[in-house]
Amino acid sequence: MATSPDRTARSASAWYRQPVLWLGVFVFVASLAGCVWIIVLGANHADTPLSTSHTVFGVPVSAHSSASPPQRPPTDRPR
Repeated sequence: MATSPDRTARSASAWYRQPVLWLGVFVFVASLAGCVWIIVLGANHADTPLSTSHTVFGVPVSAHSSASPPQRPPTDRPR
C-alpha cells in the first residue's frame, strides 16, 4: 500500500529529523552540565575567610595585612 505524498512530506519534516534542533539540544544540555560542574567545584574549593573586623555584605572593606607593592619608576620620558 502506497503512502500519500502529504504523509511522506510530514514525516520527512518532523522535528526530530532536524539536525539543528539536535545541535541546540546538545549545546543546552552541555551548558547545564557545565553549570553544575562549576557549582560543584566551587562548593569543594571554598574561599578561606580573612581576619578583618568590618565587612559589608561579607566583603572586607579594607585590604588585609599584606606587604604593599614596591614603587615603580615613572614610565614617562623626560621632556
